[in-house]
Amino acid sequence: MKNMNFNIFICLLLFSIIVLNSCTKKIDEAYQNPNALTVQPIESLLPGVIGNFLGNASSAGSGYGLGGDATIIGRYIQYWNHFAVTSSDNGGSQYDQMGGTVGGSDLFGSVWAMFYYGQGQNLNRIIEWGAQQQKWDYVGVAQAIRAWGWLEMVNQYNSIILKQAFNTGLQQFNYDDPAEVYDTVRATCYRALTNLNRTDGAVSRANLAIGDAYMNNGDVNKWKKFVYGVLARSYQYLSNKSAYAANHFADSAIYYANLGPLVNSDNITLKFAAQRTSGTSNFFGPFRGNVGGLRQSAYVANLLSGLNSTAFTGVADPRAWYLIRENSNGTFRGVQPGQGSAGMLTPDLPKNFWGNPFTSMGAPRAADSGRFVFRDSAQFPVMTASEMQFIVAEAVYRKGDKATALAAYTNAISLNFDMLANQYAFNVPSFALITPASKAAYLANTNVVPANPGNLTLTQIMLQKYIALYGWGSHETWADMRRFHYTDIDPITGRQVYADFVPGGGTLYINNNGKYVYRARPRYNSEYLYNVPSLQKIGALNLDYHTYECWFSQQ
Repeated sequence: MKNMNFNIFICLLLFSIIVLNSCTKKIDEAYQNPNALTVQPIESLLPGVIGNFLGNASSAGSGYGLGGDATIIGRYIQYWNHFAVTSSDNGGSQYDQMGGTVGGSDLFGSVWAMFYYGQGQNLNRIIEWGAQQQKWDYVGVAQAIRAWGWLEMVNQYNSIILKQAFNTGLQQFNYDDPAEVYDTVRATCYRALTNLNRTDGAVSRANLAIGDAYMNNGDVNKWKKFVYGVLARSYQYLSNKSAYAANHFADSAIYYANLGPLVNSDNITLKFAAQRTSGTSNFFGPFRGNVGGLRQSAYVANLLSGLNSTAFTGVADPRAWYLIRENSNGTFRGVQPGQGSAGMLTPDLPKNFWGNPFTSMGAPRAADSGRFVFRDSAQFPVMTASEMQFIVAEAVYRKGDKATALAAYTNAISLNFDMLANQYAFNVPSFALITPASKAAYLANTNVVPANPGNLTLTQIMLQKYIALYGWGSHETWADMRRFHYTDIDPITGRQVYADFVPGGGTLYINNNGKYVYRARPRYNSEYLYNVPSLQKIGALNLDYHTYECWFSQQ
Protein backbone atom coordinates (compact mmCIF):
# COMPACT_ATOMS: atom_id res chain seq x y z
CA MET A 1 0.00 0.00 0.00
CA LYS A 2 2.82 2.36 0.88
CA ASN A 3 4.45 1.72 -2.50
CA MET A 4 1.16 2.32 -4.30
CA ASN A 5 0.65 5.64 -2.50
CA PHE A 6 4.19 6.65 -3.32
CA ASN A 7 3.70 5.84 -7.01
CA ILE A 8 0.47 7.84 -7.07
CA PHE A 9 2.30 10.77 -5.48
CA ILE A 10 5.05 10.66 -8.10
CA CYS A 11 2.52 10.54 -10.93
CA LEU A 12 0.62 13.50 -9.54
CA LEU A 13 3.86 15.45 -9.10
CA LEU A 14 4.95 14.81 -12.67
CA PHE A 15 1.50 15.77 -13.93
CA SER A 16 1.63 19.01 -11.93
CA ILE A 17 5.04 19.88 -13.34
CA ILE A 18 3.82 19.30 -16.89
CA VAL A 19 0.72 21.41 -16.31
CA LEU A 20 2.70 24.19 -14.65
CA ASN A 21 5.27 24.23 -17.45
CA SER A 22 2.48 24.38 -19.99
CA CYS A 23 0.81 27.26 -18.14
CA THR A 24 4.10 29.08 -17.73
CA LYS A 25 4.78 28.79 -21.46
CA LYS A 26 1.35 30.19 -22.28
CA ILE A 27 1.81 33.04 -19.79
CA ASP A 28 5.26 33.86 -21.23
CA GLU A 29 3.82 33.93 -24.73
CA ALA A 30 0.95 36.16 -23.68
CA TYR A 31 2.99 38.49 -21.48
CA GLN A 32 6.49 38.76 -22.91
CA ASN A 33 9.25 40.33 -20.86
CA PRO A 34 9.42 43.95 -22.14
CA ASN A 35 13.15 44.01 -21.41
CA ALA A 36 13.93 40.85 -23.39
CA LEU A 37 15.59 41.32 -26.77
CA THR A 38 13.11 40.45 -29.51
CA VAL A 39 14.32 39.86 -33.05
CA GLN A 40 12.73 42.39 -35.37
CA PRO A 41 12.73 42.30 -39.18
CA ILE A 42 15.88 44.15 -40.19
CA GLU A 43 13.95 45.43 -43.21
CA SER A 44 11.93 47.54 -40.76
CA LEU A 45 15.00 48.79 -38.85
CA LEU A 46 16.96 50.21 -41.78
CA PRO A 47 14.49 52.97 -42.80
CA GLY A 48 14.77 54.60 -39.37
CA VAL A 49 18.54 54.38 -39.50
CA ILE A 50 18.56 56.09 -42.89
CA GLY A 51 16.11 58.69 -41.60
CA ASN A 52 18.68 59.58 -38.96
CA PHE A 53 21.18 60.75 -41.57
CA LEU A 54 19.57 64.17 -41.82
CA GLY A 55 16.97 64.56 -39.09
CA ASN A 56 14.84 61.90 -37.49
CA ALA A 57 11.38 62.22 -36.01
CA SER A 58 10.88 60.08 -32.90
CA SER A 59 9.12 60.28 -29.57
CA ALA A 60 12.49 60.48 -27.79
CA GLY A 61 13.54 63.60 -29.66
CA SER A 62 13.40 64.87 -33.18
CA GLY A 63 16.08 66.41 -35.31
CA TYR A 64 18.97 64.08 -34.54
CA GLY A 65 21.23 63.92 -37.58
CA LEU A 66 23.26 66.14 -39.86
CA GLY A 67 20.56 68.77 -40.28
CA GLY A 68 20.38 70.26 -36.81
CA ASP A 69 24.14 70.65 -36.48
CA ALA A 70 24.45 71.87 -40.07
CA THR A 71 22.35 74.92 -39.21
CA ILE A 72 25.16 75.86 -36.78
CA ILE A 73 28.15 74.73 -38.84
CA GLY A 74 26.71 76.63 -41.79
CA ARG A 75 27.17 79.80 -39.76
CA TYR A 76 30.80 79.01 -38.95
CA ILE A 77 31.60 78.53 -42.65
CA GLN A 78 29.23 81.32 -43.73
CA TYR A 79 26.85 79.34 -45.85
CA TRP A 80 24.27 81.39 -43.98
CA ASN A 81 23.88 83.65 -40.95
CA HIS A 82 21.05 84.68 -38.66
CA PHE A 83 18.75 87.31 -40.11
CA ALA A 84 18.57 89.35 -36.87
CA VAL A 85 21.02 90.42 -34.19
CA THR A 86 20.19 88.96 -30.79
CA SER A 87 22.19 88.35 -27.65
CA SER A 88 20.48 85.18 -26.44
CA ASP A 89 22.76 82.26 -25.53
CA ASN A 90 22.81 79.49 -28.13
CA GLY A 91 20.95 81.61 -30.64
CA GLY A 92 21.17 84.95 -32.37
CA SER A 93 24.71 86.06 -33.15
CA GLN A 94 26.68 83.62 -30.99
CA TYR A 95 27.30 81.05 -33.70
CA ASP A 96 27.82 83.75 -36.33
CA GLN A 97 30.77 84.77 -34.15
CA MET A 98 32.08 81.17 -34.02
CA GLY A 99 30.91 80.66 -30.45
CA GLY A 100 30.38 77.24 -28.92
CA THR A 101 27.32 75.88 -27.17
CA VAL A 102 27.07 76.96 -23.53
CA GLY A 103 25.07 76.04 -20.43
CA GLY A 104 22.59 73.19 -20.47
CA SER A 105 21.75 73.40 -24.16
CA ASP A 106 21.66 70.25 -26.27
CA LEU A 107 22.42 72.21 -29.43
CA PHE A 108 25.27 70.89 -31.54
CA GLY A 109 24.66 67.42 -30.16
CA SER A 110 22.52 66.17 -33.04
CA VAL A 111 25.20 64.08 -34.75
CA TRP A 112 26.23 62.63 -31.36
CA ALA A 113 22.61 61.62 -30.69
CA MET A 114 22.21 60.31 -34.24
CA PHE A 115 25.27 58.08 -33.94
CA TYR A 116 24.90 56.65 -30.44
CA TYR A 117 21.12 56.73 -30.08
CA GLY A 118 19.32 56.89 -33.42
CA GLN A 119 21.62 54.59 -35.38
CA GLY A 120 23.64 52.93 -32.61
CA GLN A 121 22.01 49.74 -31.39
CA ASN A 122 19.81 49.58 -34.48
CA LEU A 123 22.90 49.14 -36.65
CA ASN A 124 24.27 46.59 -34.19
CA ARG A 125 21.07 44.56 -34.50
CA ILE A 126 21.06 44.75 -38.30
CA ILE A 127 24.63 43.45 -38.34
CA GLU A 128 23.92 40.71 -35.78
CA TRP A 129 20.59 39.51 -37.09
CA GLY A 130 21.57 40.06 -40.71
CA ALA A 131 24.54 37.72 -40.26
CA GLN A 132 22.31 35.11 -38.62
CA GLN A 133 19.88 35.36 -41.54
CA GLN A 134 22.71 35.49 -44.12
CA LYS A 135 21.45 38.84 -45.42
CA TRP A 136 24.98 39.98 -46.15
CA ASP A 137 23.82 43.00 -48.14
CA TYR A 138 22.05 44.38 -45.06
CA VAL A 139 25.15 43.68 -42.97
CA GLY A 140 27.33 45.53 -45.47
CA VAL A 141 24.97 48.50 -45.61
CA ALA A 142 24.90 48.73 -41.82
CA GLN A 143 28.69 48.64 -41.67
CA ALA A 144 28.90 51.29 -44.41
CA ILE A 145 26.65 53.58 -42.38
CA ARG A 146 28.66 52.88 -39.23
CA ALA A 147 31.94 53.78 -41.00
CA TRP A 148 30.42 57.01 -42.32
CA GLY A 149 29.15 57.82 -38.82
CA TRP A 150 32.54 57.27 -37.19
CA LEU A 151 34.11 59.75 -39.63
CA GLU A 152 31.42 62.39 -39.16
CA MET A 153 31.66 62.00 -35.39
CA VAL A 154 35.43 62.26 -35.04
CA ASN A 155 35.64 65.25 -37.37
CA GLN A 156 32.96 67.16 -35.49
CA TYR A 157 33.78 66.26 -31.88
CA ASN A 158 37.36 64.91 -32.06
CA SER A 159 37.09 63.17 -28.66
CA ILE A 160 34.47 60.43 -28.88
CA ILE A 161 33.71 57.03 -27.35
CA LEU A 162 35.11 54.23 -29.48
CA LYS A 163 36.11 51.12 -27.53
CA GLN A 164 33.29 51.33 -24.98
CA ALA A 165 30.62 52.49 -27.41
CA PHE A 166 27.32 50.59 -27.06
CA ASN A 167 28.47 48.89 -23.84
CA THR A 168 25.20 48.89 -21.91
CA GLY A 169 26.90 47.72 -18.73
CA LEU A 170 28.66 51.05 -18.20
CA GLN A 171 27.42 54.40 -16.94
CA GLN A 172 30.61 56.33 -17.63
CA PHE A 173 32.79 56.11 -20.72
CA ASN A 174 36.30 57.00 -21.81
CA TYR A 175 37.07 59.12 -24.86
CA ASP A 176 39.49 57.57 -27.33
CA ASP A 177 42.35 58.69 -29.53
CA PRO A 178 40.94 60.17 -32.78
CA ALA A 179 43.71 58.46 -34.75
CA GLU A 180 42.23 55.13 -33.62
CA VAL A 181 38.81 56.27 -34.79
CA TYR A 182 40.23 57.00 -38.25
CA ASP A 183 41.71 53.49 -38.31
CA THR A 184 38.30 52.13 -37.29
CA VAL A 185 36.62 54.06 -40.11
CA ARG A 186 38.78 52.28 -42.65
CA ALA A 187 38.58 48.86 -41.02
CA THR A 188 34.78 49.16 -40.95
CA CYS A 189 34.77 50.23 -44.60
CA TYR A 190 36.73 47.12 -45.59
CA ARG A 191 34.35 44.88 -43.64
CA ALA A 192 31.42 46.60 -45.36
CA LEU A 193 32.93 45.99 -48.80
CA THR A 194 33.51 42.32 -47.99
CA ASN A 195 29.83 41.84 -47.17
CA LEU A 196 28.54 44.04 -49.98
CA ASN A 197 30.50 41.87 -52.44
CA ARG A 198 28.81 38.69 -51.23
CA THR A 199 26.09 37.15 -53.40
CA ASP A 200 25.40 34.02 -51.36
CA GLY A 201 22.86 33.33 -48.64
CA ALA A 202 19.75 35.52 -48.59
CA VAL A 203 21.24 38.44 -50.53
CA SER A 204 18.52 40.07 -52.64
CA ARG A 205 18.28 43.49 -54.24
CA ALA A 206 14.49 43.39 -54.04
CA ASN A 207 14.60 42.63 -50.34
CA LEU A 208 17.31 45.22 -49.63
CA ALA A 209 15.17 47.80 -51.42
CA ILE A 210 12.44 47.28 -48.81
CA GLY A 211 14.63 48.81 -46.10
CA ASP A 212 16.60 51.04 -48.45
CA ALA A 213 13.70 52.63 -50.34
CA TYR A 214 14.72 56.20 -49.51
CA MET A 215 18.46 56.12 -50.13
CA ASN A 216 19.94 53.75 -52.74
CA ASN A 217 16.87 51.60 -53.42
CA GLY A 218 18.73 48.36 -52.81
CA ASP A 219 21.56 49.13 -55.25
CA VAL A 220 24.60 47.44 -53.68
CA ASN A 221 26.93 49.01 -56.24
CA LYS A 222 25.92 52.47 -55.04
CA TRP A 223 26.54 51.42 -51.47
CA LYS A 224 30.03 50.27 -52.46
CA LYS A 225 30.67 53.62 -54.13
CA PHE A 226 29.50 55.29 -50.92
CA VAL A 227 32.04 53.27 -48.93
CA TYR A 228 34.81 54.19 -51.36
CA GLY A 229 33.81 57.83 -50.99
CA VAL A 230 34.08 57.57 -47.19
CA LEU A 231 37.56 56.12 -47.63
CA ALA A 232 38.51 58.95 -50.00
CA ARG A 233 37.36 61.55 -47.49
CA SER A 234 39.24 59.80 -44.69
CA TYR A 235 42.53 60.19 -46.53
CA GLN A 236 41.95 63.64 -48.01
CA TYR A 237 41.08 65.19 -44.65
CA LEU A 238 44.59 64.32 -43.45
CA SER A 239 46.26 66.65 -45.95
CA ASN A 240 48.32 68.26 -43.17
CA LYS A 241 49.93 64.96 -42.10
CA SER A 242 53.45 63.98 -43.16
CA ALA A 243 52.11 60.78 -44.75
CA TYR A 244 49.99 62.92 -47.07
CA ALA A 245 52.98 65.04 -48.08
CA ALA A 246 54.82 61.80 -48.85
CA ASN A 247 51.93 61.01 -51.22
CA HIS A 248 50.76 57.92 -49.34
CA PHE A 249 47.50 59.48 -48.23
CA ALA A 250 47.17 61.58 -51.42
CA ASP A 251 47.43 58.46 -53.59
CA SER A 252 44.83 56.69 -51.46
CA ALA A 253 42.46 59.67 -51.68
CA ILE A 254 42.77 59.67 -55.47
CA TYR A 255 42.36 55.91 -55.75
CA TYR A 256 39.24 55.70 -53.63
CA ALA A 257 37.64 58.86 -55.02
CA ASN A 258 37.88 57.36 -58.50
CA LEU A 259 36.09 54.27 -57.20
CA GLY A 260 33.37 56.39 -55.59
CA PRO A 261 30.51 58.16 -57.40
CA LEU A 262 31.74 59.11 -60.89
CA VAL A 263 28.58 60.36 -62.57
CA ASN A 264 25.48 62.03 -61.18
CA SER A 265 23.45 58.83 -61.36
CA ASP A 266 25.88 57.53 -58.71
CA ASN A 267 25.10 60.36 -56.30
CA ILE A 268 24.11 59.25 -52.82
CA THR A 269 20.98 61.15 -51.82
CA LEU A 270 18.23 60.93 -49.24
CA LYS A 271 14.68 60.90 -50.62
CA PHE A 272 11.45 62.12 -49.01
CA ALA A 273 7.82 61.27 -49.62
CA ALA A 274 6.79 64.71 -48.27
CA GLN A 275 3.44 63.61 -46.87
CA ARG A 276 3.14 66.70 -44.65
CA THR A 277 4.62 64.93 -41.65
CA SER A 278 8.04 65.53 -40.11
CA GLY A 279 9.27 62.00 -40.64
CA THR A 280 8.60 62.15 -44.38
CA SER A 281 9.87 65.69 -45.04
CA ASN A 282 13.28 67.19 -45.77
CA PHE A 283 14.78 68.80 -42.65
CA PHE A 284 15.39 72.04 -44.59
CA GLY A 285 11.95 72.21 -46.16
CA PRO A 286 9.17 74.63 -45.16
CA PHE A 287 7.04 72.03 -43.40
CA ARG A 288 9.64 71.35 -40.72
CA GLY A 289 10.47 75.04 -40.42
CA ASN A 290 14.05 74.59 -39.25
CA VAL A 291 15.80 77.31 -41.26
CA GLY A 292 13.34 80.17 -40.92
CA GLY A 293 15.84 82.40 -39.12
CA LEU A 294 18.72 81.80 -41.55
CA ARG A 295 19.65 83.89 -44.57
CA GLN A 296 22.36 83.39 -47.14
CA SER A 297 25.68 84.93 -46.20
CA ALA A 298 27.33 87.82 -47.96
CA TYR A 299 30.28 85.51 -48.55
CA VAL A 300 28.47 82.98 -50.74
CA ALA A 301 26.39 85.69 -52.43
CA ASN A 302 29.57 87.52 -53.42
CA LEU A 303 31.19 84.32 -54.70
CA LEU A 304 28.20 83.63 -56.94
CA SER A 305 27.85 87.25 -58.06
CA GLY A 306 31.46 87.86 -59.07
CA LEU A 307 32.08 90.22 -56.15
CA ASN A 308 34.88 88.23 -54.47
CA SER A 309 38.13 90.19 -54.77
CA THR A 310 40.24 87.18 -55.78
CA ALA A 311 38.13 84.27 -56.98
CA PHE A 312 35.89 84.33 -60.08
CA THR A 313 35.87 88.12 -60.00
CA GLY A 314 33.32 89.67 -62.33
CA VAL A 315 31.70 86.31 -63.20
CA ALA A 316 27.97 85.88 -62.61
CA ASP A 317 27.41 82.24 -61.72
CA PRO A 318 24.24 80.72 -63.29
CA ARG A 319 23.94 78.43 -60.25
CA ALA A 320 23.05 81.39 -58.00
CA TRP A 321 19.37 81.12 -59.01
CA TYR A 322 19.34 77.51 -57.85
CA LEU A 323 21.33 77.77 -54.62
CA ILE A 324 20.40 81.08 -52.99
CA ARG A 325 17.68 83.71 -53.17
CA GLU A 326 17.42 86.98 -55.04
CA ASN A 327 16.18 90.28 -53.60
CA SER A 328 13.64 92.74 -54.99
CA ASN A 329 16.38 94.18 -57.20
CA GLY A 330 16.85 90.80 -58.83
CA THR A 331 20.40 90.64 -57.49
CA PHE A 332 22.09 88.44 -54.90
CA ARG A 333 23.23 89.90 -51.61
CA GLY A 334 23.68 88.32 -48.22
CA VAL A 335 24.08 89.12 -44.55
CA GLN A 336 27.33 89.53 -42.64
CA PRO A 337 27.96 87.38 -39.54
CA GLY A 338 26.33 88.83 -36.46
CA GLN A 339 24.97 91.87 -38.27
CA GLY A 340 21.63 90.80 -39.67
CA SER A 341 20.26 93.50 -41.95
CA ALA A 342 22.51 96.22 -40.52
CA GLY A 343 24.05 98.30 -43.27
CA MET A 344 21.84 96.81 -45.98
CA LEU A 345 19.31 98.77 -48.02
CA THR A 346 15.80 97.31 -48.00
CA PRO A 347 15.82 96.44 -51.73
CA ASP A 348 19.02 94.45 -51.19
CA LEU A 349 17.60 92.20 -48.48
CA PRO A 350 17.33 88.64 -49.82
CA LYS A 351 14.21 86.53 -49.48
CA ASN A 352 14.37 83.63 -47.07
CA PHE A 353 15.13 80.16 -48.40
CA TRP A 354 11.43 79.43 -48.93
CA GLY A 355 10.77 82.58 -50.95
CA ASN A 356 9.21 84.70 -48.20
CA PRO A 357 10.30 88.27 -47.35
CA PHE A 358 13.60 88.79 -45.49
CA THR A 359 11.94 89.48 -42.15
CA SER A 360 9.63 86.44 -42.28
CA MET A 361 10.60 83.41 -40.22
CA GLY A 362 7.50 81.46 -41.15
CA ALA A 363 7.05 78.94 -43.90
CA PRO A 364 4.94 79.79 -46.96
CA ARG A 365 1.46 78.40 -47.25
CA ALA A 366 2.26 76.60 -50.45
CA ALA A 367 4.24 73.43 -49.93
CA ASP A 368 7.59 73.05 -51.66
CA SER A 369 7.91 76.68 -52.72
CA GLY A 370 11.61 76.60 -51.89
CA ARG A 371 14.47 75.79 -54.19
CA PHE A 372 17.31 73.28 -54.13
CA VAL A 373 17.44 71.38 -50.79
CA PHE A 374 15.01 73.81 -49.18
CA ARG A 375 11.94 71.91 -50.36
CA ASP A 376 9.94 69.31 -48.45
CA SER A 377 10.46 66.67 -51.14
CA ALA A 378 13.93 67.69 -52.32
CA GLN A 379 16.57 65.00 -52.55
CA PHE A 380 19.32 65.75 -50.03
CA PRO A 381 22.83 64.84 -51.21
CA VAL A 382 25.11 62.93 -48.86
CA MET A 383 27.90 62.39 -51.38
CA THR A 384 28.21 63.41 -55.03
CA ALA A 385 30.38 62.67 -58.04
CA SER A 386 31.30 66.35 -58.13
CA GLU A 387 32.70 66.17 -54.60
CA MET A 388 34.79 63.12 -55.50
CA GLN A 389 36.28 64.92 -58.49
CA PHE A 390 37.20 67.89 -56.32
CA ILE A 391 39.01 65.47 -54.00
CA VAL A 392 40.94 64.17 -57.00
CA ALA A 393 41.67 67.71 -58.20
CA GLU A 394 43.10 68.81 -54.86
CA ALA A 395 45.10 65.63 -54.29
CA VAL A 396 46.77 65.53 -57.70
CA TYR A 397 47.35 69.29 -57.51
CA ARG A 398 49.28 68.78 -54.27
CA LYS A 399 51.29 66.06 -56.03
CA GLY A 400 52.25 68.57 -58.70
CA ASP A 401 50.17 67.15 -61.57
CA LYS A 402 48.32 70.30 -62.53
CA ALA A 403 47.12 69.04 -65.91
CA THR A 404 45.21 66.18 -64.29
CA ALA A 405 44.07 68.54 -61.54
CA LEU A 406 42.61 70.94 -64.09
CA ALA A 407 40.76 68.13 -65.87
CA ALA A 408 39.25 66.86 -62.60
CA TYR A 409 38.44 70.42 -61.48
CA THR A 410 36.61 71.17 -64.74
CA ASN A 411 34.73 67.87 -64.60
CA ALA A 412 33.70 68.57 -60.99
CA ILE A 413 32.16 71.92 -61.91
CA SER A 414 30.44 70.38 -64.93
CA LEU A 415 28.94 67.61 -62.82
CA ASN A 416 27.58 70.12 -60.32
CA PHE A 417 25.97 72.17 -63.11
CA ASP A 418 24.31 69.06 -64.51
CA MET A 419 23.07 67.91 -61.11
CA LEU A 420 21.38 71.23 -60.48
CA ALA A 421 19.96 71.52 -63.97
CA ASN A 422 18.53 68.01 -64.04
CA GLN A 423 17.34 67.55 -60.46
CA TYR A 424 16.87 70.95 -58.82
CA ALA A 425 15.17 73.24 -61.33
CA PHE A 426 12.06 73.52 -59.13
CA ASN A 427 10.81 77.10 -58.65
CA VAL A 428 13.71 78.59 -60.62
CA PRO A 429 12.48 81.38 -62.98
CA SER A 430 12.39 80.18 -66.57
CA PHE A 431 14.80 82.90 -67.71
CA ALA A 432 17.38 81.72 -65.16
CA LEU A 433 17.38 78.02 -65.98
CA ILE A 434 20.80 76.55 -66.70
CA THR A 435 21.25 75.76 -70.38
CA PRO A 436 24.09 74.05 -72.24
CA ALA A 437 25.08 77.49 -73.53
CA SER A 438 25.18 79.15 -70.10
CA LYS A 439 27.15 76.26 -68.66
CA ALA A 440 29.63 76.32 -71.55
CA ALA A 441 30.10 80.07 -71.22
CA TYR A 442 30.87 79.75 -67.53
CA LEU A 443 33.40 76.97 -68.09
CA ALA A 444 35.01 78.94 -70.92
CA ASN A 445 35.66 81.92 -68.66
CA THR A 446 39.36 81.84 -67.78
CA ASN A 447 38.62 83.54 -64.45
CA VAL A 448 36.92 80.26 -63.56
CA VAL A 449 38.78 77.63 -65.59
CA PRO A 450 42.29 78.75 -66.56
CA ALA A 451 43.44 77.82 -70.05
CA ASN A 452 46.89 76.94 -68.73
CA PRO A 453 47.01 74.21 -66.04
CA GLY A 454 49.93 76.06 -64.48
CA ASN A 455 47.57 78.90 -63.55
CA LEU A 456 45.19 76.71 -61.53
CA THR A 457 45.17 77.56 -57.83
CA LEU A 458 44.10 75.90 -54.59
CA THR A 459 41.80 78.87 -54.12
CA GLN A 460 39.89 77.99 -57.28
CA ILE A 461 39.65 74.31 -56.37
CA MET A 462 38.50 74.85 -52.80
CA LEU A 463 36.06 77.67 -53.54
CA GLN A 464 34.44 75.81 -56.42
CA LYS A 465 34.12 72.85 -54.08
CA TYR A 466 32.59 75.22 -51.51
CA ILE A 467 29.95 76.24 -54.08
CA ALA A 468 29.28 72.63 -55.18
CA LEU A 469 28.71 71.52 -51.58
CA TYR A 470 26.69 74.59 -50.63
CA GLY A 471 23.54 73.87 -48.63
CA TRP A 472 24.06 70.14 -48.11
CA GLY A 473 27.78 69.60 -47.40
CA SER A 474 28.22 71.72 -44.28
CA HIS A 475 30.19 69.05 -42.40
CA GLU A 476 32.51 68.35 -45.32
CA THR A 477 33.12 72.03 -46.05
CA TRP A 478 33.84 72.65 -42.36
CA ALA A 479 36.43 69.85 -42.45
CA ASP A 480 37.99 71.50 -45.51
CA MET A 481 38.09 74.97 -43.98
CA ARG A 482 39.63 73.68 -40.76
CA ARG A 483 42.32 71.88 -42.77
CA PHE A 484 43.24 75.33 -44.08
CA HIS A 485 42.79 76.88 -40.62
CA TYR A 486 40.25 79.20 -42.26
CA THR A 487 42.89 81.75 -43.32
CA ASP A 488 45.87 79.76 -44.67
CA ILE A 489 47.57 81.38 -47.65
CA ASP A 490 47.50 80.13 -51.22
CA PRO A 491 51.15 80.09 -52.34
CA ILE A 492 50.16 81.10 -55.88
CA THR A 493 47.92 84.08 -55.12
CA GLY A 494 49.60 85.18 -51.90
CA ARG A 495 46.11 85.56 -50.42
CA GLN A 496 43.89 83.28 -48.37
CA VAL A 497 42.85 80.01 -49.97
CA TYR A 498 39.33 80.94 -48.88
CA ALA A 499 39.62 84.38 -50.39
CA ASP A 500 37.88 87.24 -48.55
CA PHE A 501 36.70 84.91 -45.77
CA VAL A 502 36.70 86.71 -42.41
CA PRO A 503 36.06 84.24 -39.56
CA GLY A 504 33.16 85.38 -37.45
CA GLY A 505 32.93 88.52 -39.57
CA GLY A 506 35.85 89.88 -37.57
CA THR A 507 34.13 89.57 -34.18
CA LEU A 508 34.65 86.33 -32.28
CA TYR A 509 32.52 85.21 -29.35
CA ILE A 510 33.89 86.25 -25.96
CA ASN A 511 34.55 82.65 -24.85
CA ASN A 512 36.83 82.06 -27.84
CA ASN A 513 39.66 84.16 -26.40
CA GLY A 514 40.45 85.35 -29.91
CA LYS A 515 40.64 81.82 -31.39
CA TYR A 516 38.63 80.16 -34.15
CA VAL A 517 36.22 77.30 -33.57
CA TYR A 518 37.48 73.81 -34.41
CA ARG A 519 35.16 71.31 -32.72
CA ALA A 520 31.83 70.81 -31.00
CA ARG A 521 31.58 69.81 -27.39
CA PRO A 522 30.07 66.36 -26.65
CA ARG A 523 26.30 66.21 -26.39
CA TYR A 524 25.05 67.82 -23.19
CA ASN A 525 22.13 65.51 -22.43
CA SER A 526 24.39 62.53 -22.03
CA GLU A 527 28.01 63.46 -21.40
CA TYR A 528 27.52 66.51 -19.18
CA LEU A 529 24.98 64.69 -17.05
CA TYR A 530 26.99 61.59 -16.15
CA ASN A 531 30.40 61.58 -17.82
CA VAL A 532 31.97 64.59 -16.11
CA PRO A 533 35.22 62.87 -14.99
CA SER A 534 35.98 61.96 -18.61
CA LEU A 535 35.06 65.46 -19.77
CA GLN A 536 37.56 66.89 -17.31
CA LYS A 537 40.33 64.75 -18.77
CA ILE A 538 39.91 66.27 -22.22
CA GLY A 539 39.28 69.85 -21.04
CA ALA A 540 35.66 69.85 -22.16
CA LEU A 541 34.56 71.87 -19.13
CA ASN A 542 36.62 74.85 -20.30
CA LEU A 543 34.66 77.65 -21.94
CA ASP A 544 37.02 77.71 -24.93
CA TYR A 545 37.00 73.93 -25.48
CA HIS A 546 35.37 74.45 -28.87
CA THR A 547 38.52 76.24 -30.07
CA TYR A 548 40.81 73.21 -29.50
CA GLU A 549 42.05 72.07 -32.88
CA CYS A 550 41.01 68.59 -34.00
CA TRP A 551 43.59 65.87 -34.62
CA PHE A 552 42.71 65.45 -38.29
CA SER A 553 43.69 69.02 -39.23
CA GLN A 554 46.94 69.06 -37.24
CA GLN A 555 50.34 68.30 -38.73
